[in-house]
Amino acid sequence: MTREKVWVAGASGRMGKALVNALKKNVEYKVFGTDREVDITDRQQIHQMAEMHRPSVIINCASVSDAAYCEKNEIEAYRVNVLGARNLAMASRHLNARIIQLSTDDVFDGKKNGAFTEFDTTEPVSVYGKTKVAAENFVRELNPRHLIVRSSWVYGIGNGDFLSAVLEKGCKKEKIEARCDYISSPTSANELAKFILVLMEQSEYGIYHASAEGSCTRYEFAKAILEGMGMDVSLVVPVQDGTNEPKSTLLKNMMMKMTDIYRMPMWQDELAAYLKTLKEAN
Repeated sequence: MTREKVWVAGASGRMGKALVNALKKNVEYKVFGTDREVDITDRQQIHQMAEMHRPSVIINCASVSDAAYCEKNEIEAYRVNVLGARNLAMASRHLNARIIQLSTDDVFDGKKNGAFTEFDTTEPVSVYGKTKVAAENFVRELNPRHLIVRSSWVYGIGNGDFLSAVLEKGCKKEKIEARCDYISSPTSANELAKFILVLMEQSEYGIYHASAEGSCTRYEFAKAILEGMGMDVSLVVPVQDGTNEPKSTLLKNMMMKMTDIYRMPMWQDELAAYLKTLKEAN
């Protein structure tokens, strides 16, 4: 049996780890991952890596995703998020391979009265969101064999996400400020990885939204995290933000429902299952 070779760029990140773990469980795939040892902003390095391994699928999980950091380091954010996506798209096109680009709900401005679909116009307001739109554009233009998967509030293995920050403060019994005017849907990296494997198996192309069903505010999300871990929910304090940050970036999984190839769980059920694994591991 010939195994399909898959290259995961950004393999040590939250989404990269989830994908590598999911791919390794499937005997049809032979997966290899890279991270900082391969500079995705260096087109020559990417070309050499592609020629060496000749993958049939390239998944780009590499990204500078801290929105506040992107605002202060615009050039770096564009270099990694945009040049990196361009270089990987070029390499995949050269090999006639598929490319899967991980994207975000931050590509939208948050002003729609309702959930954003794959057919809504992207109008990002943050530097991070703008880099991800530019990355999407390069991927679409440079390789027709592309998949762009947008998700929201992704949590999972590793630090640096909202969930881990809430748990850290909860353990220390510190006050947790969380916005009560920002709405989306928390989604686990593990569930997102499962969906991406389904897309690969079904040979799908185009743009897909993949967020857990339902919606909540950051405030409600933080309380659910603490409640699920048996911690003091009164530590969470609701706050509002008067900046230009999107108020609602809720995604509707319209393409998923149109093609009927997968069904995402409710965010509460998904979160409860993930927190259960954390408690069992401790």
